[in-house]
Amino acid sequence: MNRSHKRHPQTHLPDPNMFWDFHVGNPEGFHELLHLFSDRGTPATLRHINAYSGHTYKFTTTDGCFKYVKIHIKPTQGVQNLTKEESVRIAGENPDFLIQDMFEAIERGDYPTWKVYVQVMGPEQAENYRWNIFDMTKVWPHQDFPLRQIGKLTLNRNPNNYFTDIEQAAFSPSNMVPGVAPSADPMLQARLFAYPDAARYRLGTNYQQLPTNAAKAPVYCPFQRDGSMNFSGNYGADPNYVCSSLKPAKFYQDIKGVGPKTLNVMTEHERWVGEVINFTTHVTDEDFVQPAALWEVIKKEPGHEERFFGNVAVHLSKVKSDRLRHEVYAYFSRISPDLGEGVKEATEGLVVS
Repeated sequence: MNRSHKRHPQTHLPDPNMFWDFHVGNPEGFHELLHLFSDRGTPATLRHINAYSGHTYKFTTTDGCFKYVKIHIKPTQGVQNLTKEESVRIAGENPDFLIQDMFEAIERGDYPTWKVYVQVMGPEQAENYRWNIFDMTKVWPHQDFPLRQIGKLTLNRNPNNYFTDIEQAAFSPSNMVPGVAPSADPMLQARLFAYPDAARYRLGTNYQQLPTNAAKAPVYCPFQRDGSMNFSGNYGADPNYVCSSLKPAKFYQDIKGVGPKTLNVMTEHERWVGEVINFTTHVTDEDFVQPAALWEVIKKEPGHEERFFGNVAVHLSKVKSDRLRHEVYAYFSRISPDLGEGVKEATEGLVVS
């Protein structure tokens, strides 16, 4: 999806033809398009926007038990969005508005805060749930799995130097602390590798030694050493492997008293997981149930429905193929007939004009 949203290889311009061609070929992603082209797609500031893990993770205990979780981060300042007209004006007047707003708020001591919530699901619930919990295009309805607050996030310091603190930062879902683990979500599994690989390409093989990325807790990993721009002690004379009698090391499970049985993942549930993630689903009416529910929420706000039609039309009307545009209308209609008709009417009006 990210590649289809990138610039065209020849023109280096944003390309609506690639964009909509991808989504017609992967219509389960229309759920996200309702977010993107609604007011939610143009947040008023970075201080007034929700954040989500998207992926399913695990919260684990030392005895080997775990629960599946999805993480939600909600601003205590509330959610505020812009209309298309407001966002276009601000982008033209001050393209750096979002950065400036965040920096100045922190600088004056108006620290933005977010409450952190999780939805929690047991493995046995996952096996019998209506939707595949490893599918990023699906959410867990709150009536089934209510939000439970676990913490609060506060941004209370600006970077001392933008390059060293921000440009060199390397985020990855593989950066985890004990008690958090990845699920079998295929996209998450790919990102566990891809993000560090991109960081090595962008920042260098020892990017984890940079102050903005360095671990705050002690890390002993003597087989990860050497490489260009290594400014650590490089583990001195320690052997470049673990389990050495010359340099004995204690492992996490030994310190925590975790037995071998708790580390064994070959359970009946894991066998179920393997079957689920190896099955490539095909698009059915189930893929349009959750987008339909979101569309009903959007329609409750006065004027939001028309703004959605207008936002889609400005973009979709640039698609040259009549066939492709009408396939888009058909998929919007599978979400709701009035949605498909509204998008079609607004878009074709711009095409004709």
